[in-house]
Amino acid sequence: MSTPAAGALPMTLGWRRGLGYASLAVPLAFVSLPLYVNLPYHYASVLGMPLAALGAVMLAVRLLDAFIDPALGRAVDALFRRGAAAARWAAGLGSLVLALAFAALWRPPSTAPAVMTAWLVAALLTSTLAYSGVSILHQSWGTRWGGGPALRARVTGWREAGTLTGVLLASALPVWAGWNATSLALALLLAAGLLGLSRLPARARPHLHQQPQPGPSPWRLAAFRQLLAVFMLNGIASAIPATLLPFFIADRLQLPQWQAPLLLGYFAAAVLGLPLWVRMAARWGLAPTWRLGMAASVLAFAATPWLAAGDGAAFAAVCLCSGLALGADLALPGALLTGVIHRNGAGGRDEGVYLGWWTCATKLNLALAAGLALPLLAAAGYRSGGRDEAGLLALAWAYGGLPCLLKLAAAAALWRAEGLNPSWKDHA
Repeated sequence: MSTPAAGALPMTLGWRRGLGYASLAVPLAFVSLPLYVNLPYHYASVLGMPLAALGAVMLAVRLLDAFIDPALGRAVDALFRRGAAAARWAAGLGSLVLALAFAALWRPPSTAPAVMTAWLVAALLTSTLAYSGVSILHQSWGTRWGGGPALRARVTGWREAGTLTGVLLASALPVWAGWNATSLALALLLAAGLLGLSRLPARARPHLHQQPQPGPSPWRLAAFRQLLAVFMLNGIASAIPATLLPFFIADRLQLPQWQAPLLLGYFAAAVLGLPLWVRMAARWGLAPTWRLGMAASVLAFAATPWLAAGDGAAFAAVCLCSGLALGADLALPGALLTGVIHRNGAGGRDEGVYLGWWTCATKLNLALAAGLALPLLAAAGYRSGGRDEAGLLALAWAYGGLPCLLKLAAAAALWRAEGLNPSWKDHA
């Protein structure tokens, strides 16, 4: 049985508080799936934007967005130093900008290449900056509560349950109702999420020893660097198939009508698996359970490169099994990060800057996936909607083979980091 991390505050997380915290995660996830999965396919296949140009835009915008995140994190810390009311107002303003920019993203005024490219850059950058600011603020809110490994896993578990709910909605609504209805739904979900956040305490109780000024840079902490390295390796392994999924289903499997049901099955399985991973972490420790989740994901995904046209049933089984494994990636890295923050004495003071770098790493993963995978596939002969055998083979291995290798590398890095950070194995 472990003790709470240094600086942790007594905190309970009943279902009302858990639902309140999860409510803002729903729209944030609802917007993230279209931005990172649907958007490349929409601009390439529906609007006709060339893959190489699209990849360059996605890489440039996401890189710029990623490197702004640490500054957004510092701004979030400054807001919390001014009080919870300032943080709530900032969340409201960011949510309004996000809703408007997201609606604009799907309605370029022209399909002329120059106009469409400029519109994509402006709308995507505005959307992702607003999304990042609200996301960092929301994550900081729960991270400030601290607690032992079991409580931290429950906090991230509630947040990721909201995330999965939002993803489930976003995987189906655009296909069934179109992007106008999706944009309206996002605005309504953001309003509900802000209402839930307004009823939550910013901390479990006032921190008597809180420092008014920011502490040292997170990069001076070895545990943070080690955890971030594992997170990035694992994140790239997830970002590549997330980016390539619509292309794989439409061109390799030749079953484009299956995309929405497959996504629903994948994320529904993750919803079912998430409580299991939280319980396992409370029994066996955060890091060992995360490694087990990585291994389960590799086992589930290993057969994917050999799937071909018409193998929808086999791919559905892959989606269900890998979805069950997804819960470990969702709940456990954030719980480990909360422990690193509080053990370093940064709880209630510097969560934002840590989460800013964390979000930056997430964006870098997605930028590398879109900005490198798409142009490399184009160079290998793959074209969206094409039937060239060499190009489709390259797509299959980029989608299913490379992520497995990266997952194994992440598991090895985590095993090494556990030896340097014994508290990562603590439980309960």
